[in-house]
Amino acid sequence: MNQLPITEPPREKWLNKYTWAWASWDWGQAAINAVMITFVFTVYLTSELFGDKDHASLVLSQALAIAGVCIAVLVPVTGLRSDAAGRRKLWIIVNTLLLVLICGACYFVFPDPRYLWFGALLIAAMSVASEFAGVNYNAVLNQISTPATVGKVSGFGWGMGYVGGILALALVLFGFVQPIVDWPGASSENGLNIRLVAIFSALWCLFFALPLFFIIPESTAISAEKIPLKSSYAVLFRRIRALWSEDRNLIFFLLSSAVFRDGLAAIFTFGGVIAAGTFGFALSEVIIFAIVGNVVAAIGAVIGGRFDDWVGPKAVIVGSLIGLLIAGTGVFFSPAASGFWIFGLMLCLFVGPAQAAARSYLARLIPEGREGELFGLYATTGRAVSFLAPALFSLSIAIATPLVASGQAQRYGILGILLVLLLGLFLLLPIRTPQQVNMA
Repeated sequence: MNQLPITEPPREKWLNKYTWAWASWDWGQAAINAVMITFVFTVYLTSELFGDKDHASLVLSQALAIAGVCIAVLVPVTGLRSDAAGRRKLWIIVNTLLLVLICGACYFVFPDPRYLWFGALLIAAMSVASEFAGVNYNAVLNQISTPATVGKVSGFGWGMGYVGGILALALVLFGFVQPIVDWPGASSENGLNIRLVAIFSALWCLFFALPLFFIIPESTAISAEKIPLKSSYAVLFRRIRALWSEDRNLIFFLLSSAVFRDGLAAIFTFGGVIAAGTFGFALSEVIIFAIVGNVVAAIGAVIGGRFDDWVGPKAVIVGSLIGLLIAGTGVFFSPAASGFWIFGLMLCLFVGPAQAAARSYLARLIPEGREGELFGLYATTGRAVSFLAPALFSLSIAIATPLVASGQAQRYGILGILLVLLLGLFLLLPIRTPQQVNMA
């Protein structure tokens, strides 16, 4: 694969073919995140078709915790090695294709309790492949933006992901769940329509990844010396020790963001499950909520990106976390579905800005040529505690189960997620804000 230098987009033209091609991958990834992991397939997997709903939720959270351990162990050296070898795009392609294959395999998850762990492990495997691809995808951010535009570009990428999710969810709703045209693939017998959603999501992800594959040039190698796999961890640990001496603020940000990002991920992972299990949403209602929620989230991500460049990423993250704590508390105390609509949409409004600002925060601090390595650490530190939100979600359910009526324990999982967000906020507050670049 040719390694071509990428031309830095002019400040006044930050929205260019590179930005569109980069964000298109996020658009395609939305079918994995919104359809498979959050609002459709995991709702199917934790439904009564697979046995007790509370038990299914526990199995899903356990599988995701296993995925977190795998990522924490494996992902740091992938970014390090791709930086050194100049193979960021190659590994985005490889891991995206792997993600597509795993997603397609979900077609074989039949509605039977015997397939519960199989389906949960496929979801976990998707999260692993997605994270591996995402490390190098995030590292491309500094290639296609300037310090003055990194907030807008990051927010635009998240916004495109949400808009892609809107369209994908709408097609799933009207093509498979409540079809406006009767066709054999819309049959719910043996879960066929939801299983075909997995095939649809795989193709969606692949198609919209193609612009990045063909338009974004490969990164250039920063070292002619190859890093042997057996030496990768030794090199990584040496660099972490050096980073501790050079920039402890960056280390502290990686640690604090690991906690609050785990809470953000839990909102997406368990949002659809809570809507169905606690508030009685039918699958079609979950999808409708997801479509509206993605519209709100896209608006929030784009606006948050603008504020990021104006007031700095830390202010955006802090404000978003406070908003999430208020909205999450509202969801917990809501007695009816109407409350979930109100406070759930508030959650959607604040999740996007927090995610985009965390990514741009790190991008502003990374020394040139170490993007993959440090975004790998970004993923690793997040995954190092990725057991936290699923574990507290599960623990809260387990504690509540003997104390509340049958089927009501899931609501208390919300408290576990809120605790993670609160801890992340407290850890973030002492972190210094990156120096802001004046807009041209």
